[in-house]
Amino acid sequence: MRHLPETRTLYRMTKTWHRPTLWLARVMAALTLVALGGLLFDGRVLQGSPVWLKPLKFALSLTLYSATLSWMLSLAHKGKRWTSGLGTTIAAIMFADVGMIVVQAARGTFSHYNTSQDFWNVLTQNMFKYTIPVMFLANVALAVVLSFQKLRDRQTTWGVRTGLYLAVLGMASGYLMAGQGKRATTTDATGHEIVLRGGNTVGAPDGGEHMPVTAWSTTGGDLRIPHFFGMHGLQVMILVAFAVTALALSERARVRLVGVAAAGYTGTFALLTWQAMRGEPLVHPSTLTLVLFAGLVALVAAGVAWTVTLEKATPAPVRLPVRPR
Repeated sequence: MRHLPETRTLYRMTKTWHRPTLWLARVMAALTLVALGGLLFDGRVLQGSPVWLKPLKFALSLTLYSATLSWMLSLAHKGKRWTSGLGTTIAAIMFADVGMIVVQAARGTFSHYNTSQDFWNVLTQNMFKYTIPVMFLANVALAVVLSFQKLRDRQTTWGVRTGLYLAVLGMASGYLMAGQGKRATTTDATGHEIVLRGGNTVGAPDGGEHMPVTAWSTTGGDLRIPHFFGMHGLQVMILVAFAVTALALSERARVRLVGVAAAGYTGTFALLTWQAMRGEPLVHPSTLTLVLFAGLVALVAAGVAWTVTLEKATPAPVRLPVRPR
């Protein structure tokens, strides 16, 4: 069988990437197709959403996240043995945890907040109890180690650094869901009564009116929004670093633009978290939320303008001709 040139190019590009996280990205991409099939052929629902929607969202998210980690860990840096081990730990835990989410979806029941005492649910909840903190700490350690490294050029280095810390903030926001004191009784897709402790929605019951595809609440605050937004700050900041590389600016100006983007992204994450904690739906923001967001946009725009103005005001370095010896 002949391989297309694009396939050979992609293979060569990923040949030096971190193998366990790259393997996980491929598994998650395959799971995306399986979950799509579940959406098409399995009509069961949990709290008004298809049972295969959660595996689909996790698969798509972790395809992006693990592929990004795989590329990032391939960059030249000190302590690669340690960072590789941390990446492998993260990949193994993600694989195991998403595996249990798939098992619970196939059973037609909840994978999170479920207090049922059957074998599979007890196994799932105990796995989450111990593996999620370990994965979180592994990501924190990875961010700390790479904070003292120079990866490629300075804008890429800062893109990776800020992106990793944004991802850590996004992961940490997940504890707000589990820490909610709410308790609800509902039924799963098989008709069994389930008691849920914790939840995604603030100020409204989980499973109420929601947005299509994402299933984010339209009647209350939804903590999944800052969780998602923060976790994927890693991809966004790396893309920003790549984008500013193409600009005809000095390296110092490019780094400043990455910093402005990181500050704007962090501010937006904080605003989304605050909005969700107030029980305010994303699609129905209050006047105060809109004013704060407009102020944030203005500050980012001012930061970009300041960077460009400073760049124009700074004279280009004069290169003296080299005399032949």
